[in-house]
This record gives sequence, structure tokens and C-alpha cells, in this order.
Amino acid sequence: MKLSQKETNFNSEVVTRFELYNSLFLTLPFYQVKHTGILLPFFSSHCEEGVKQQMTPVDIIESFFGQYEQYVQEADRFDLLFRIIRYIERQVVLFDAVEDSAFNKTSRSEDAGSLEVLLRQISSNPDFKETVLQKLDDLSLRLVLTAHPTQFYPGPVLSIITDLTEAVKHDDITLVNELLQQLGKTPFFNKDKPTPVDEARSLAWFLENVFYQVSATIQSQIENEFDSPALSRHQLLELGFWPGGDRDGNPNVTTESTKEVSEMLRKVLFRCYYRDFRVLKRRITFRGVESYMNRLYDLFYINSFTDVESPTNLQSEILDNLNAVKQVLHWDHDGLFVEIVDDMIRKVQLYGCYFASLDVRQDSRILRKTHQHLREKLGLVDDFSSGYDELTEEEKLEKLAFTENDYKTSEGDDPLIKDTIETIRLMKSMQQSGGEKASHRFIISNCQQASDILQLINLFLWSGWKKNELTIDFVPLFETVQDLSVAAEVMRKLYTNPFYKAHLASRENRQTIMLGFSDSTKDGGYLMANWSIYKAKIELTEMARNHNIQLTFFDGRGGPPARGGGKTQRFYASMGKEIANEHIQLTIQGQTISSQYGSFDTAYFNISQLISAGIISAVEKSEKDTMSPDQKELFEKMAVDSHHSFVELREDPLFIKYLESLSPLKLLSQINISSRPMKRNSGSELKLEDLRAISFVTAWSQLKQNIPGFYGVGTALKDIKEAGQWDEVKSLYRTSGQFKTIIDNCMMSMSKSDFRITAYLQDNETFGAFWHKLKDEFELTEKMILDLSETTVLMEKYPVERRSIGIRERIVLPLVIIQHYALQQLQSGKMTEEQNAIYDKLVIRSVYGIVNAGRNLA
Repeated sequence: MKLSQKETNFNSEVVTRFELYNSLFLTLPFYQVKHTGILLPFFSSHCEEGVKQQMTPVDIIESFFGQYEQYVQEADRFDLLFRIIRYIERQVVLFDAVEDSAFNKTSRSEDAGSLEVLLRQISSNPDFKETVLQKLDDLSLRLVLTAHPTQFYPGPVLSIITDLTEAVKHDDITLVNELLQQLGKTPFFNKDKPTPVDEARSLAWFLENVFYQVSATIQSQIENEFDSPALSRHQLLELGFWPGGDRDGNPNVTTESTKEVSEMLRKVLFRCYYRDFRVLKRRITFRGVESYMNRLYDLFYINSFTDVESPTNLQSEILDNLNAVKQVLHWDHDGLFVEIVDDMIRKVQLYGCYFASLDVRQDSRILRKTHQHLREKLGLVDDFSSGYDELTEEEKLEKLAFTENDYKTSEGDDPLIKDTIETIRLMKSMQQSGGEKASHRFIISNCQQASDILQLINLFLWSGWKKNELTIDFVPLFETVQDLSVAAEVMRKLYTNPFYKAHLASRENRQTIMLGFSDSTKDGGYLMANWSIYKAKIELTEMARNHNIQLTFFDGRGGPPARGGGKTQRFYASMGKEIANEHIQLTIQGQTISSQYGSFDTAYFNISQLISAGIISAVEKSEKDTMSPDQKELFEKMAVDSHHSFVELREDPLFIKYLESLSPLKLLSQINISSRPMKRNSGSELKLEDLRAISFVTAWSQLKQNIPGFYGVGTALKDIKEAGQWDEVKSLYRTSGQFKTIIDNCMMSMSKSDFRITAYLQDNETFGAFWHKLKDEFELTEKMILDLSETTVLMEKYPVERRSIGIRERIVLPLVIIQHYALQQLQSGKMTEEQNAIYDKLVIRSVYGIVNAGRNLA
């Protein structure tokens, strides 16, 4: 079969170059690296053959060592296995770098169109240009960086990947060789768990080295195309930040860490400004600008390299001085170098004195507890009635009063209550130092009722905030299937509450609602999670429009499709008329940050795609993207059917036991990649409801089964076909961008699955029947999806991505076998304490490479 141009480019630009540079590993001057590199192809082939023959991981490893006399001793075997892990970890980094270096030639997707294509259309069509300009007045994109534990590359390795990508791009073999040597000596894991501030510093690297320049470049391109005063007043691109502010289930996030992160973001930003200003200063050496330039130097230098006591928002002063310089250049120096000044002005307008808005998030249960505490401490029990917590929701809404107070915490306060109150007070000082956008959102996790929001407003008013100065947006987060089903009613009660209605009016009638994907998948399965969010968006949009509210959806999306990831730009480009889509906000987390926003090229492309998707969705809201009542009924029927199938699996007594016994789930807590515990209620017995979605999805991905990304889909499709509605489903796949994206993302999850690896379990006395249940659903889903998409293999219509996944899976197959081998040995119960410790380490070390290679597996 003839290869497409993109496939041909991928083979020449990625596959061939990877093989070339991979050979450099053998020349590195490290302990037995050549010996490991020579043995690795034989080990990989042996693993592939063993998997084909459905051998157990123990048999695969033991039979390999049986071929080599020098590996009789157990210590020598362990030594080789660890060396193989280290070698493959670095192969994955090299493949990342080679693939990223070729990004512009191989990975440009036409799914949602590109910004460049859109701008060309605008230039050639004045009417279209005017239409797009009107839409841009409403459109905005906010990317929120989160520190969820899916980023397995430490900061130094990320820096090497960046440099390696550039070296490969320019075919600088000498530099590539030096960087591979550096990589060989750089550890891939932390000895200690990172603190929230450590996580913030790690992610700030992307702000400083990628987003700072990319966002300004894109904003500049759009401004130059339209040359519109309206657009210059509108901030199209915004950045958000969660590390240090997200305390939901993370006891390590404190008021002090929030303060430290806020100060760090300010300092990193001013260092970016200072570097730019040094370039400006070298060019603008003319008379008439001395006083302005001197003042700018002082502002940038002092705030970059000294600890400023009680910092203030300097954005206006910086802009005044830059505009004064610009004016002198125009008047007296023929506008020479004015474009450099414009670039700085644009960046100061984009980032102010805060860089990225620091969101604060806490669970509603903690906030309720804090509300109860303050009612008692402030003597407000009579005002709220002594049995307030036992009242119905309607009775609570009637009782709630919005009085002002100024409660100061004391040593006797519960730590979580104290943190909540002091963080609310801190948000005011953060706004004073960085401007309102420095920290203006409080997100309520597990939001279940309107009183959760209104009681939080009480906490602000009781902690020194004034009603007429409440510059805060209160953001409910609806996560579970049940919470999503009642979300519109919760918002109705808020929109009709007199105080909240007045508060929204002071915020320009703008409301942000966050929808969580990960927990709804864990709760209801892949198809039901997608349907629940889609349905909730329609209902919430209708409710907001009925009350003249400008609604923004903030999507909590993880990396893999099982957590809302996948082809994000297609997701936003295919919103129908029933869903508010003027403002796109989403979390980008873990490996999604490094894989999709880790370099200028990838970040520019993905941000451009999202902006283009938003414009297309707004300008070209076609009827096909708005499902008909019959199509919605069809989608819901499949979602409910899939949900039943997934719940039946989840309630199987072997469900958690299977994960605990056969995956590295229990050992994930020992991996030093996150300040967050693996599960809520960390001291209690493992329960599915307490298990974090990231750990849940990661465990399945290590098994190469990816259950959260497909289970129940095949059953639902089969049942609907047997009901005689297959033609309608095929029509839905062809005409609905939303449904097609959901199915295509499901294919991506399945492409990263391989049941051959665990085929040795099929006759297992304990887990055999359960394994067959998983495998049968996988095969059924594959069969039904291939029929639906009219293809012969998964991801047939995305050959480059399919090829990339295939190569990555082949690279890490030895790691998967080593991990399962170690888990089997641990399960045998025959190992000594010393051996158990080594096998634990083998499991933990193999997790890193498997997740890194999978890009967005966790």
C-alpha cells in the first residue's frame, strides 16, 4: 500500500533519524553501556516472541537469562535489568526529541484547521474578516497548568530534551552526542517527594521558556492582521496556574506555599522582562528616553533579583514608561526599533505583574466545616439557627445572610480550617501585589448544591473582604455523573439568589463553571462520562442564557482520552449552537504539558489550533454539530447501556483486587513525582471512591489494558446494532464532530492496549474469568468501532499517530515485561525481604519509562 506524504515524512524525519542517533548510545563512555546496548535488541526480540507465545513474564525473563552463562547469579541479573531500564528511559527521551524536532514536517493536523490557514482566509475575504473580528471580541483562551502527578520527567531532563530537540533539528551530531552523555549522568527521578513549591518551579520552566514567547507571538499575529483598537483592549490569551493553590486532597499545600508560589511567579516573570529589556536597552541608545529607560531598568531589576517587601501592581507604571519611550521614538527617531517596544508592551499587557492567575481550589466538605466553625466563633449561631447543618437546601438558602466580619485565626483552629481562612485573606494581598488577575478564582471541588457557593462567599465576607470589593469569581466544579445531572438546577438557584445575582452583575454577568472528566469516567465509564458532560453543558448553557449570564466552561481534562484528553482541538471545533463556547478554558497537566506545549513549535501549533477551533465553532456553527433530539436519544441510550456494563465491572469483587495484585497501584505512592497522596483518606483502606483518577488510569495503562478508555463502548454499540439502529449510529459518527471525536479518542486508548502481555492470566484460578471479561469487551469494542468507522485497523485514518504509538510501545515492551515479572515475583510470596525491596524498585523504576513513552497515559 502506498504511503501518504505525511507517513513518508515521518519515516524519513523520525524513524530513520531515531535509528541513526540511537546508535550513538553504544559509544557513550558509561559503565557497560555498550554491553547493555548490544544485548537489548536480543532481549526485546525475546520479549516480543514470549508475548506472542503467551508466556508468563517470569518464564520470559528466566528463559532469556538461561541463554547466557554469565547471568547465573541473581545479583548479575538484577544489575542487567536495571541497566536495561536506564537505557530504555533514555531511548524514550531521544525518541521524544527526534519526534518533536520533526513536528512541523510530520504532525500538522488538519482536523480543526490551522491559524495560518484561517488568517489567509481572512486576508482574502473582507466580509469574513469582519465576522471573525466580531467573534474575537468575545473569544478567549485560558490554559491552566496543573501539577497532577503525570509528569515523570524532572526539570533537568526537560531542559535536556529541549536542547536535544534543537540539536537534532539542526543535525548537530557533536552536540547530540554531548547531550546524550549529559542525559546518561542525569537522574530521571527524585530522591524525595517534591513539595508544592517544587512542582510550581518545575512548571514555571514552561511559563518562562515556552508560553512567555509563544502567547505573545500569537497575540501579535492576530493583532497585526486586524489592526483593531477593539482587539488591543481584549486579552485573547490567558494563563492559569494550580501548583501551590490547589489544596483539594493535598495536605501539603498551605497558605505559606501559596504565598511562596505567587511570589515566585512574579519574580520569574520580571526576569523574563529584564532579559527582554536588556535587548531593548542595547538598541535604544537615543536622547529623550533616558529617564523612562532608567525607571524601567530599576523596576525590572529590583523585582527580578531582590525580595520586595509588600510588592505592588506595577503594570500601569511599566506601560506608561514603555509608551513614553515609544512616543519619543515616533516623534524624534523615525520609529526606529519601535517594534521591540511594542513586543514588550504586548507582554506586559498579557502577563501584568503575575504571569499566570493562581487558582485556589478546595473541597466543599472542608468549606462546610469551615463555615460551621466560623458561625460558632463569630457568634452567628442564632442568625443561622442552631440546627443549620440539618436544614434542607431550600431552608439553608433562606437562612443565609451576607454580613461582613474580620475573623482572625488562632492556634486552636483546625489546620484545614485555618488554612482556608488565611488563604482567603492571602488572595486579597496577592491581588494588591499583582493585580486582580493574580488570584481571582476560588474553585469548589465536589460542589453539590448552591449553598456550597454561597457559604464560601460568607467565608470571604467573614475574613476581611467587603461586599462591594469582592473581586472574586466563585467556580463550582461538578465531577461525578450525579453532580453533573443536577448542575443546571444548582446554578438556577444561584442565578435567582439576590445576593449572588448582584455579585455576578459586578463581575459583568460572567460565570465560570468547571466540569471534571476524570472522576466521571471512574464513576460511570467512558461513554457515560462524555454523555454526562455533553448533556450538562447543554443544560447549563440554556440556564445561563435564560438569565442573561455569559457562561464559560472550564474543562478539567487530563492527558489520555480516559481523562478527557485526546484530540482536544476537534472537541472544541465541533461544539453545537446549544453549548457556550466563546471562552475556552482547560487544564493541561503532566505529560500533556511537555508533549504538547514543551517547545515553541508544539506550543504554537496547539495553542493556534485551539484558537482556530474557537473561531470556527463561533463563526461556522453548523447544524451538524448540534445533535437532533433523535441523535441525543440515541447517544443517551448507548451511554446508559455502557454505564450499566461499566458499573457491573466496577462492582465485581475482583475489580480492585485485580488492580492491586497485578498492577503497580499499591507502589505508585512510593514514586516521588507528586506532593499529592495517591488517594484521598490516605490512612484508610483502599476504596475505589477514594482512589484518585490519575492513579486509577495509570494502573490500567501499566497493565496495557486501558479499561477506563473503552470498557462498555463495545457492548453499547452491539446492543444498539441489534436493536436495528446501526445506520443511525453510523450517521451520527459521520455528522457529529462531538461523537466522532469521542469514538476516535476511544480508538487511541485501545491502540495503547495489548492484552497479549497478560494472556498468561487466562487460565489463572483467581483472575482468569475476570481477565476474559476484560479481553472480550476489548475485542467486541474493537470489532464494533472498526465497523462504525469503516476501517480495518484502529486509527487507520491517523497513520502517523498510529505509527508513533506503535514504535513507542515496542521500545518499552521490555519495561512492561520487567515490571510484570517483578510483580509476579512479589505475588509469589517466596521472596526474602531483601529481594522484595529490589523487586519493588524494579516495578517503580519501570513505571517512569512506560508512562513517558506513552505520552499522556496517566
